[in-house]
Amino acid sequence: MATFLYKLGRLAFRRRHFVALIWVALLTLVGVGAASAPTAGSSSFSIPGTEAQKAFDLLDQRFPGMNADGATARVVFKAPAGEKMADAANKAVVERTVKELDTGSEVTSVTDPFKSRSVSKDGTIAYAQVRYEVSGMELKDASKDALEDAAEGARDSGLTVEIGGDALQAVPHTGTTEIIGIAVAAVVLVITFGSLVSAGLPLLTALVGVGIGVASITALASALDLGTTTSTLAMMIGLAVGIDYALFIVSRYRAELAEGRDREEAAGRATGTAGSAVVFAGLTVVIALVGLAVVNIPMLTKMGVAAAGTVAVAVLIALTMVPALLGYAGAKVRPTGHKARWMGGGRTAAKARGVERASAQIGGGVGASAGIGGAVGASPKTPSGGGVAVEKPNMGTRWARFVVRRPVMVLLVAVIGLGAAAIPASSLELGLPDDGSQPTSTTQRRAYDLLSEGFGPGSNGPLMVVVDAKSSSDPKAAVKQVSDEVKDMKGVVTVTPATYNKAGDTAMITVVADSKPSSVATEGVVHEIRGAGPAIEADSDANVLVTGATAMNIDVSQKLDDALVPYLVLVVGLAFLLLIVVFRSVLVPLKAALGFLLSVMAALGAVVAVFQWGWLADMVGVEETGPIMSMMPIFMVGVVFGLAMDYEVFLVTRMREAYVHGERPGQAVVTGFRHGARVVTAAAVIMMAVFAGFIGSSESMVKMIGFGLAVAVLFDAFVVRMAIVPAVLALLGDKAWWLPKWLDRALPNVDVEGEGLRTHGDAAEGAGAERDEELVRV
Repeated sequence: MATFLYKLGRLAFRRRHFVALIWVALLTLVGVGAASAPTAGSSSFSIPGTEAQKAFDLLDQRFPGMNADGATARVVFKAPAGEKMADAANKAVVERTVKELDTGSEVTSVTDPFKSRSVSKDGTIAYAQVRYEVSGMELKDASKDALEDAAEGARDSGLTVEIGGDALQAVPHTGTTEIIGIAVAAVVLVITFGSLVSAGLPLLTALVGVGIGVASITALASALDLGTTTSTLAMMIGLAVGIDYALFIVSRYRAELAEGRDREEAAGRATGTAGSAVVFAGLTVVIALVGLAVVNIPMLTKMGVAAAGTVAVAVLIALTMVPALLGYAGAKVRPTGHKARWMGGGRTAAKARGVERASAQIGGGVGASAGIGGAVGASPKTPSGGGVAVEKPNMGTRWARFVVRRPVMVLLVAVIGLGAAAIPASSLELGLPDDGSQPTSTTQRRAYDLLSEGFGPGSNGPLMVVVDAKSSSDPKAAVKQVSDEVKDMKGVVTVTPATYNKAGDTAMITVVADSKPSSVATEGVVHEIRGAGPAIEADSDANVLVTGATAMNIDVSQKLDDALVPYLVLVVGLAFLLLIVVFRSVLVPLKAALGFLLSVMAALGAVVAVFQWGWLADMVGVEETGPIMSMMPIFMVGVVFGLAMDYEVFLVTRMREAYVHGERPGQAVVTGFRHGARVVTAAAVIMMAVFAGFIGSSESMVKMIGFGLAVAVLFDAFVVRMAIVPAVLALLGDKAWWLPKWLDRALPNVDVEGEGLRTHGDAAEGAGAERDEELVRV
């Protein structure tokens, strides 16, 4: 592989005009497609195989035109202090508002609070429920404006009016923190490379890759039913890995230049070595994201596949566009150790020239200096001259030496620290966000609070019990039996009269619990109703199903929980096999997987501490604590595993490269850190900054994902990869690279270390020496 990528890198460097044209043309093409594509609504949220979904499907069949999955709005009214909603003036305002709401073109029904008994016991709060024929994200702006105008008209009459439900659902925005994240990434790149041009290359290529990925998703959103969260996730992951992949190749290119190679050769070798690591790191991320299909939730599958496509684009851009832009940059991208003049590069160079002059005087001239130093092509940091200047070990080298000397202590401290951070995860509660998790500044949250005040917290997420009595000899008796049993259940406050379909064989019953929708108590009520279903079916041949937003959330949580272990086995198993091929070792991939589990558990612990317990919630902008989003554990397992393997591949391949080339295990660890620690650190800081930028999102799901991924990268990069990995490798010694002979023969040789390039380079240098001798003879 290294040889193929080496040739690809050199080709892209030489044919840079052609390569750049292809990517610009592709970006333009998908941009035009995105601009001309129809506006997509929210992704349809179906959960195949769940009871809640079966009930929704049944309602669509038995209640045609009901649009059970259409948007709803709850217009909540509160009378002024000392007044009642039943007062003549207030009642007239509500009736006028209801009539106005019923004129909407997309409205299917509006309930009158005084006819549907939707007035609180104290008479101060009432609500009208509006149903629409399409989902919240598909509602026309005119319908949303009409809803808000009607509410504003009622406010002008002196009532407090707020709107809940998903009818006013808006496209989530990330705020300015996303821009701040990119700015932090730019600063880190400048500090890492000491050059604006070198720093700009990873940013430019990452933005092109994300632009292509997000524009493609936008262009296909309507046809493939992709929601807005899909493009947000693709942007988040694509931007992070795009910068990192380009960063590693540019860094290796500068290192090759520092060894005296010409620019085309350096571009080829950087693509062949670092590019090989990019390919396998990208594959682990793609496997993790595509593997989300195991959960069998269409929305989650689409999100994973779309994000995986963006990662694949980032890999291709790193292998082709980065070498092409390096060709355009020319001498503006300097070798490792060289900085721009505005960052002290001129002073460093002057100091190096002064040391060289002193070296020449001591050694008796340039020739003597070369003879004593024994390294004509020495780096400016290690000029020849009999030890006049000695290269100072960088921080990565010093840290690696410390870990190699004290592996047991470092390993214990790291494992205990991550274990302590993971403790909150033991109290993890799963759920899906509702209006109660919205900021208090929103009308949805204020409506939620008003409903809780007037009707109890359970009114914000009523349960819908569907009774399929088509096979029953007495449908009405069966429905009455269900109603009576549900009324007597603990935790149930209200059971509304049944609503029948035209055939009279199917009924809907609304049940209100005494606890908020996302609570464990409400989940218990759902399970109790479902538990009574078999006995009712045995008595009356009627099938009882529980659905509604609350029941759907419970089913989603259960489905995700059930899929976590199979998903973990599949993704970690496939990546484990892939890493065996990369590292040609059994213990190194095993160590990588175990380290990942530590980091992801610690990250989940941090998420629970902030979003469920409320620690540091104000700093993150969490106004309401509650259960953790159901998708969070499995999503973090997938994404964090892919990203964690990035650092594992980039860091450990350098160690294996040194080991394969003859260094002792401990020294190979130090060599890997000397070449890779600075770049991996920069990559981790960049990825953390990008993810942290999404904490400013207006949507709680995006906020939680951004925080969780940022913390996971912090733990994985700086604790697992920078501490546990070198400590374990130091303890294992040669055993770390053990591989059974039969497996060694069976595995393909992908040559990630670039051994083939070394042979190629020796041949090229030999040919170059022959040409030099020929010139001398001439």
